Parts: sequence; structure tokens; C-alpha cells
Amino acid sequence: MKKGLIALLAAVVIGLIAYTAFFNQTPAPQVAFTTLSGQSSSIEALKGKVVLVNFWATSCSGCVEEMPEIKKLHEQYASRGLQVVAVAMSYDPENYVKAFVAKNALPFMVTRDSRGNVAKAFGDIQLTPTTFIIDKQGNILKHYVGEMNFSEVRQLLDQQLKS
Repeated sequence: MKKGLIALLAAVVIGLIAYTAFFNQTPAPQVAFTTLSGQSSSIEALKGKVVLVNFWATSCSGCVEEMPEIKKLHEQYASRGLQVVAVAMSYDPENYVKAFVAKNALPFMVTRDSRGNVAKAFGDIQLTPTTFIIDKQGNILKHYVGEMNFSEVRQLLDQQLKS
């Protein structure tokens, strides 16, 4: 009797964990943005891709330090379905952002959140860098405040972008 009860409880716990993992997903906010190059897009339009949204500022040393690694992620995973969107904070002067993008030849989408709408939609982001990884269905998989753990990010991307 005890073994049966333990097995039943174990099955219930496993079921709850599976249910939570499958159904307790946080959808990414549905926001639109315009890139520095004038391209209009939105999180909704990027469904079907894994999206890395990075909130950053040219005055943030951690942001500047991790940008070459983000560029490497783009180069490594874009052909497999990764879309990087770098969101410069509203307080970052547009000419600084454009100069940084040009100097570093950033090959991915870069937008300046001039009104703060994108940061507000993602939970009123104040600290940079802050990064979200969104799955192909538009759900938030991972959220980093501060610099990312790039080995963890690569593992997650490898898992999400299996051929």
C-alpha cells in the first residue's frame, strides 16, 4: 500500500512539473519597433525565429563589453534561425548609438527606444544590460539582468535551433 501511494505521489509531482513547464510560459510582449536603418518590425513578426532582445546603452560598460559576444552569437546562429534585436535605451543619444553601431559593424537589428515603450513593455527595464531570449512561439525562455552567461546561452540556442 505504501509503495503504491509513493508511486502515485511521484506520478502527481512529475505531472505537475511537466504541466508547469509546458503551460506556464510567459509570452513576450507584442511591441513594434523601427531599426536605425528604418526597417519596421515587431516581436510578432519575428515568430518562427529564436529572438535575443538585448537592452543596452553606449554608456554601459557591461553592455559595450558583451556586444562583441552578441555579434559572435549572431554570426554563429543567424543562419539557423536566431534574430538579435539590440534595443538602445531612450536616454542614449541617437548619434552615440549610430556611431557605436557603425564603429562596431553590428550586423543585426538595432533600434533606439526613443519613447521607452519597448523597455516598458518588457517590464519597465531600467538596468542594462538586460537580455531576453524568446522561443519560436514567442515565449520568453530566459531573462538575464546583467551580463549574460554565454556558454549557457549557446547551449540554449543549440537546443532551440536544432536542425
